[in-house]
Amino acid sequence: MQGKIIKGIAGFYYVHVVESGIYECRAKGIFRKEKKKPLVGDNVEIDLLSEEEKEGNLIKIYPRSNELIRPAVANIDQAFVIFAASDPKPNFSLLDRFLLSMEVHDIPSVIIFNKRDLATEEELQHLYDIYQSGGYQVLLTSAAKLEGIDEMRGLLKGKTTAVAGPSGVGKSSLTNLMQSEVYMETGEISQKLGRGRHTTRHSQIIPVGEDSYIMDTPGFSSMDVENVEKEELQNYFPEFAPYQGECRFQGCAHVHEPGCAVKQALDEQKIHPMRYENYVMFYEELKEKEKRRY
Repeated sequence: MQGKIIKGIAGFYYVHVVESGIYECRAKGIFRKEKKKPLVGDNVEIDLLSEEEKEGNLIKIYPRSNELIRPAVANIDQAFVIFAASDPKPNFSLLDRFLLSMEVHDIPSVIIFNKRDLATEEELQHLYDIYQSGGYQVLLTSAAKLEGIDEMRGLLKGKTTAVAGPSGVGKSSLTNLMQSEVYMETGEISQKLGRGRHTTRHSQIIPVGEDSYIMDTPGFSSMDVENVEKEELQNYFPEFAPYQGECRFQGCAHVHEPGCAVKQALDEQKIHPMRYENYVMFYEELKEKEKRRY
């Protein structure tokens, strides 16, 4: 049987098999020998021990499309990066850290600004301008007024979606709305996962449709730009891509150099100043880190 690990607690792995339910599995010793630890999000094969008790053994882990260390999860198709349009106003530096982290792991991001009902039209337009010009998909929602919810549901179909963003922006409200049409008995899920009820800080996956999952990832609450070399940083700002290789100097960092195509695009308002300022700030941070390393 093939399924997906939706939670792992104390050596038990809970595997969701479409149309069959959730099986409590132990991992075979071979994974320990190979030093391969099953992760939440892994697509796996299980050997059935008891259909009645819904128990099995985990016998194979399929190759991963990607893998995050913190939180330890695998096979994410996309990220919903959720911030509030107002109350609290978006922290753009933090938002760009989230986006950067997803770019580094090659995970496409959809930016969702919740609480759209609390923002003015000008504020909403401003948010669109910053991120759509950077090539990102931007969605405006209101969990309170149920606005933009169908579009969100549409984007979830057939994918495993990680949810990221700070607290207080309505992440839980939106995530709960995505589960309101879960085709599976939620009682069955909580019964199977009952063993781990007190461990809500674990990453877990919530099935929200056939082959559609939301990944609740507590470790995403803050992001650092570590593990990025300052020279690589420019590769993770999609709006810089059209100007790569157009600068006067090879290896241009797009910070102080003359004849820089990125800075020219900035002057021509093809790149948003907010994004560029954050790029320079991250670049300086990485430069400082590098100094401390040596």
